[in-house]
Amino acid sequence: MLRQSSPSRLESVLFYGVFGLLLFGPLAFGAVEPWSIFLLEAGAAVLLVIWAVGRAVSGELQITGNPLFLPMLVFAALIGVQLAAGQTVYHAETFSSALLYLAYGLFCFLVVQCLHRTSQIKTLALAFSVYGFALALFALIQSLSSNGKLYWLRAPRFGGWIYGPYVNHNHYAGLMEMLAPIPLVLLMSHNVEGARKAMAALAAAVMASTIFLSGSRGGMVAFSVQMGLLATVLIRRQKRRRATLALGTFLLIAFALTAWIGSGELAERMVSIHRETRAALSAGTRLHIDRDGLNMFARKPVLGWGLGTFPEVYPQFRTFYTNLSVDRAHNDYLQVLVETGAFGFATMLWFLAVLYRSAIKKLKYRDANATLTLAALLGVTGILVHSFVDFNLQIPANAAIFYALCVVAAMEPRFGLHRRNHRSWHHSVGELSGLSRRSEDSATAPTR
Repeated sequence: MLRQSSPSRLESVLFYGVFGLLLFGPLAFGAVEPWSIFLLEAGAAVLLVIWAVGRAVSGELQITGNPLFLPMLVFAALIGVQLAAGQTVYHAETFSSALLYLAYGLFCFLVVQCLHRTSQIKTLALAFSVYGFALALFALIQSLSSNGKLYWLRAPRFGGWIYGPYVNHNHYAGLMEMLAPIPLVLLMSHNVEGARKAMAALAAAVMASTIFLSGSRGGMVAFSVQMGLLATVLIRRQKRRRATLALGTFLLIAFALTAWIGSGELAERMVSIHRETRAALSAGTRLHIDRDGLNMFARKPVLGWGLGTFPEVYPQFRTFYTNLSVDRAHNDYLQVLVETGAFGFATMLWFLAVLYRSAIKKLKYRDANATLTLAALLGVTGILVHSFVDFNLQIPANAAIFYALCVVAAMEPRFGLHRRNHRSWHHSVGELSGLSRRSEDSATAPTR
């Protein structure tokens, strides 16, 4: 009896541990400080041990694969080459960044191993929706009563535009880009009715409205792209009347909340977009960073300067004056290109190609697999759009959730109707195999 109950308890600890740790990161200011980074890395290692112990006790050492594991392993090998062959200008920084990416990889591996039942998906959808809704409410309350401190207690060391638990409002918007599609897709699902549908609409609307209220222009553009992708999927599925009503309800609540809470601030921000963009281009800030980054790539085009070394290398390539420290490229794609070279950039493109190819195949289903995939794909797409003008994937909390959503979007169908059909097929095969063996035994039995 102990042999059967222990693995079950360990699996529960693994399931809640993995996703609990992922949701801890945003609350710890995005997990950008050494103590929170350590907790993510150590927590991922401990959870891997729990998974191994659970499998050993149960006697099942089978590993569930994922299409994204291969490009992830190739990227890991590339970083290993940088470290082993001395192809990094700052070994300690590359090693530290490699440990963080290893933690991301462990989270991806554990997410794939612990998600097997449709009930788990329902639990996660509820938990992520409630979490995102509560965090958005907190961000709204804080913005209306802000004293310039995180949680009204801690002043940022280097200043910033605080929104929610983040020093940078763009990174809060990035988090909501990943979380808001979860209740939004539930709203479109035929499995949610009545009060739950209304609650999903409210949660999604509050979360989406804070993207605009945060003042993140990149977040506004990314969310607009997400809505365009959602509309495209709904049109292709020919879900017109019901989906249109649900989407219209969501948008109405979101716009009403935005107008009610921060119409003046939002209007000022929108009006300033053209003026601020022109000023940034005339000053050459982002344009110069992009140009300088390309010059860095031209100097080391094959394997790059080393993972995590952009802040150390960039000052010698900077072509404009500033009294601020430029420690990120403000373009995740450019930073990958600079730090890992053409090989790393090609691996990234391979990763994204496999991700979208695997996810799009699952959208044809009409069960939990398609619902889960659509929510994850919308969240991933939002961050990928936002990454052209920001560095959300350099924030550990956002990056960990992003990569977890990637493997969820790419994993093989295993929930709902597909899972039942899969079990029925195996059951039928088992019966046929048993029948075949009984027939062979009868045929070979000696006659009396």
